[in-house]
Amino acid sequence: MATGATESTVSPNLTGVPRVDFLEDVDEFMKKSENDTAESVLKRQEELHNKFKFMEYNLNLKKSRLKNQIPDIKSSLDIVKHLMVKRNNTEPLCTRFLLSDNVYAKATVPPTEKVCLWLGANVMLEYEINEADDVLMKNLEAAKKSLGQVEEDLLYIRDQMTTLEVNMARVYNWDVKRRQAEKDGKL
Repeated sequence: MATGATESTVSPNLTGVPRVDFLEDVDEFMKKSENDTAESVLKRQEELHNKFKFMEYNLNLKKSRLKNQIPDIKSSLDIVKHLMVKRNNTEPLCTRFLLSDNVYAKATVPPTEKVCLWLGANVMLEYEINEADDVLMKNLEAAKKSLGQVEEDLLYIRDQMTTLEVNMARVYNWDVKRRQAEKDGKL
């Protein structure tokens, strides 16, 4: 690939992000048949840079979503654990629950063996309390693992972008030197 990226190598996490190799020798790189002019090489590198920016933007959105999701899962897990403790109690549980932003309602919850969990996409399922605890624990572990992977992906993409930016500067400087040499009649 003319951008200093090799198509056959991908990131260690196998997300298909191309690896950008540092251009040690710009003269040799520019002699390759696919590298007609510095402008065409810089254009391809800029396109790849824009792709990296797009991937970074999407990963940051995913990271933000996961950072909001994890506290919600923890809160649900705490509530389920509290209900597990109170299920053998004969007295109902008095609590407040969130209706909308800053609007709460009082509720009296009788001892129960079942709870309903929002799964997303307007889907709610009823679970036994122990099952709900298992589901929430698995969801929490998956969200934490996904957040870790997203953070690794972001670091990898930033590294690739930095290498690409350095390569772009090296190709640009090579072209400036070449043009100056042509102008001075040395080529």
